[in-house]
Amino acid sequence: MKNGSHSREVLIVGAGIIGIACAHYLAKTGRSVTVIDQRKLAGGCSHGNCGYICPSHVLPLTEPSAIKTALKSLFNPKAPFRVKPQLDPTLWQWMWQFAKRCNHRQMIANGKHLQAILNSSMQEYQKIIAEEKLECEWKEEGLLYVFRTAKGLKAYAETDRLLSETFGIKSRPLAGDELSSFDAAFTSGLAGGFHYPGDASLRPDLLNQGWIERLKARGVRFIENCKLVRVTKSKKRISNIHTTRGEWEADEIVFCLGAWSPRLCEELGCKIPIQPGKGYSITMSSVKDSPKYPMLFPEEKVGISPFREGFRIGSMMEFAGYDRIIPPRRIAQLKQSARPYLHTQWSEEGGEPWYGWRPMTWDSLPIIGRVPSLENAFLATGHNMLGMSLATATGKLIAELIEGDSPHIDLEPYSLRRFQSGK
Repeated sequence: MKNGSHSREVLIVGAGIIGIACAHYLAKTGRSVTVIDQRKLAGGCSHGNCGYICPSHVLPLTEPSAIKTALKSLFNPKAPFRVKPQLDPTLWQWMWQFAKRCNHRQMIANGKHLQAILNSSMQEYQKIIAEEKLECEWKEEGLLYVFRTAKGLKAYAETDRLLSETFGIKSRPLAGDELSSFDAAFTSGLAGGFHYPGDASLRPDLLNQGWIERLKARGVRFIENCKLVRVTKSKKRISNIHTTRGEWEADEIVFCLGAWSPRLCEELGCKIPIQPGKGYSITMSSVKDSPKYPMLFPEEKVGISPFREGFRIGSMMEFAGYDRIIPPRRIAQLKQSARPYLHTQWSEEGGEPWYGWRPMTWDSLPIIGRVPSLENAFLATGHNMLGMSLATATGKLIAELIEGDSPHIDLEPYSLRRFQSGK
C-alpha cells in the first residue's frame, strides 16, 4: 500500500479495539488491510479498561439527573463524575447539547439504539472467541451491581425495573446476606445487589494481543508509531494519507481515532462533536480474597475486574481536556472507594496505574458510517464508555458498508448526519 495502491485495499487509522475489529471483518471479505497507529498498538483506552461486554448497559449517560451531577462536580475536584472548570467553547457547546438530551424520552430512545448494537456485539464476540480460540480470560458469568446503602439499593431498584419492563433485561436480586455466599470477597453489612447473567467479561490486553496476532497471520499489516499528519482530497475522495512514515493510498480509509477524532474535522470537512472523557484504573497483583466476579459499585462509580493474576479497579469520568497526568489522589480514591465492599487486602503501593480518554458523544451513541462529503472515508468512533462492548458489531457494520451489503442492524441512529443537521 505504501508508495502505491492495489485494488480492494483498506487503510485503518487507529489500532485500538475498534480498529482491530474493523480489520477482522474486512480481512474476512478478502480485502488487503493495513492498520496504522500513532503510538503503540491497542495502547489507549483499549488497554486499561474494565473489560466488560455488557448488554445490560443500555441506558445512556443522558439520564435526567446527569446534568445536575455534572454541575455539582464543578466545585468538587473529588467527584467521580467531574467537569473541570475551563474556558473551552467546544466543551460548553457539547455540554449544552448533552443537557438537552437529559430527559426520559430521549434516554429510552437512545437506549433502544444502544441495545441493538450491544446485543449484536455480544453475539459476534461469542462467535469470534470460539472460532479464533482467543485466550483472553473470557467469562460469561454476568455482572454484579452492588450497593452499600439501603437508599442506593432502593433507588437502583427503579432502574432495574425499567431495564426489565422496557428493555427485557432481567436480573437476579441479591439480599445483603446473600452477597458473601455469591462471592467470598464481599464484606458483611452491604445492602444488596443485582446480578445480570447476560453479561460477560475478558482481559482487554490479552484480547488485543491475541487478536492482532491472528490477524497478522492472515496478512493484515499493523504499523506502530505512524502518526496521521494530513489528508489529500480529490473529486470527493481521499487520494493520499500523509503520515510521519510517508504517504499511503487505499481504496477506502476507516478512521478509528477515538477521542482524537475531532482533530479530523477540518481535514474531513465535517463536525465530529466528541469530548475526551478521562478514566482511570489500577491493576493489582494477586492478593488474598481477590474477587471472583466482575462487579460495579454504582454509588462510588467504580468497577472491579477479576483476572487470573490479580484484579483491576477502574472507572471515573473527568472532562478535563487532553490531560495526561495521573494524579496519585485519583488512584488512591479508586482504592479507597472499593475498600468498604471487599475483604481483599492490597498494598497502597505498587500496581499498574493507567488513564485513557473515552470518546464521548453528547447522545451516548457511537458514530459509525461514511463521511458525508467523501466517498471513500468512513468513521468508527465515539463509543463513549462502551468501546470494548461495541467493537465487534462496529467492525461488522463497517465491513458491510464498504462491501455494499445491507447492514445487519439499522445504521441511521449512528450516522454522522445526526450532528450535521443540528438535531
